[in-house]
Amino acid sequence: MTNVKLTCFADEISHDLEEQLDVLQQEGLSYMELRGVWGKNVLDLTEEELGRIREMTRARGFGISSIASPIGKYPLQDDFAPQLESLRKAIAAAHALGTPYIRVFSYYLPENASLDECRDEVLRRMKQLADMAEQNGVILILENDDHLYGAKDDRCLDILQHCGSDALRLALDPGNFVINGVKPMAEAYPKLQAYTSYIHVKDATFQPRRFMPAGEGDGQIDLLLPALKERGYDGFLSVEPHLGDYMPHASNPKRVVTAIRALKRLLDRSGMTWEQRA
Repeated sequence: MTNVKLTCFADEISHDLEEQLDVLQQEGLSYMELRGVWGKNVLDLTEEELGRIREMTRARGFGISSIASPIGKYPLQDDFAPQLESLRKAIAAAHALGTPYIRVFSYYLPENASLDECRDEVLRRMKQLADMAEQNGVILILENDDHLYGAKDDRCLDILQHCGSDALRLALDPGNFVINGVKPMAEAYPKLQAYTSYIHVKDATFQPRRFMPAGEGDGQIDLLLPALKERGYDGFLSVEPHLGDYMPHASNPKRVVTAIRALKRLLDRSGMTWEQRA
């Protein structure tokens, strides 16, 4: 039986790395997703800070599942050169911390521009990023997110098919699809499963448009997990809580623990096992 790997966007716990690791360790996780720490985005960390993170995480038995970069959350009409420099930084961070995965996005479109008008430039940029990733031995994972070219399933598929690279895969986010009016399992997954190498665990409701713990929204995560089990998926399930509206008075650690435990319950119901700390 294959084990999936649970990880988490740990900056939703705290800016402090020790507190991030304390909460994840309490929940039995062995991995964390690195997006922000010590008040800095992952791409702004120095070589010395990356070394400190490597030492602190390894000393406590943690691995880094992904460099959760903001690459591609960037206006399409702006100069592309800074994005290539950002990818160089992300690649250096991935190599330093021992993960092949770097999260990316698919660009904000100019105001009043149509998707079709922007398609060629989006695809050109994504292909350049994928080529650079392939040359440097890393894998970009494309997150479907709001207000971007690839917010919906058909546009994600367009990017992935056009690039045709094992260095560009999908980080499937059911909650984000719901926020954009897409049914994750009925519509998105059948088209995108062949490209899916990573899962972001967010759930959401269509009305009101709000993020929820896994299993409490319209994200069909209860259907996604058995589908992953059937294909023998042993990759990462990355908890990204975003529960501020759902639990407005809770602490950040409480929100994250709530989200992690909701996923664990769904895994139990699906008969799926996950790698736990000894």
